[in-house]
Amino acid sequence: MATSDKNAAVAEITEKLRDSNAAVVTSYTGLTVAQLKELRRSLGENAQYRVVKNTLTKIAAKEAGIELDEHLKGSTAVAFVTGDPVTAAKGLRDFAKENPALVIKGGVLDGKALSADEIKKLADLESREVLLSKLAGAFKAKQSQAASVFQALPSKLVRTVDALRAKQAEQGGAE
Repeated sequence: MATSDKNAAVAEITEKLRDSNAAVVTSYTGLTVAQLKELRRSLGENAQYRVVKNTLTKIAAKEAGIELDEHLKGSTAVAFVTGDPVTAAKGLRDFAKENPALVIKGGVLDGKALSADEIKKLADLESREVLLSKLAGAFKAKQSQAASVFQALPSKLVRTVDALRAKQAEQGGAE
């Protein structure tokens, strides 16, 4: 590879690392071209899966201020995630279950290095939309509880006043 091509490749990888929310480093040895194509589809529109050269990726990661050196050994491909990292992590985990040749080495999420186990834990999370809907449901439930409490106070007051009035009428009739 000519020096100008190497410089262009480093610049491209650096840009992808900077523009990505997350990057997942994998080993793809033993996967066919058809399987790689299927993997790219399973990651969705917000992730791009690329086979990279380790030396160039180390240089690009250093320029982007990301620590990936320990994961860049052997055959390496990187999933650059620009959308929801949970969705991409799930796609990689599910594909790796069906195709054991794909090995998740590690990665980075918002500049923080992640191990392979941490990426698998990330894949076990529910998607952002599900978590937001659960949060909205919790807020709605708390509002309903507050409304019930506020409605209960006046009705309890009315019952107390009626009971007091009935007691006074009873005592007034007894005298």
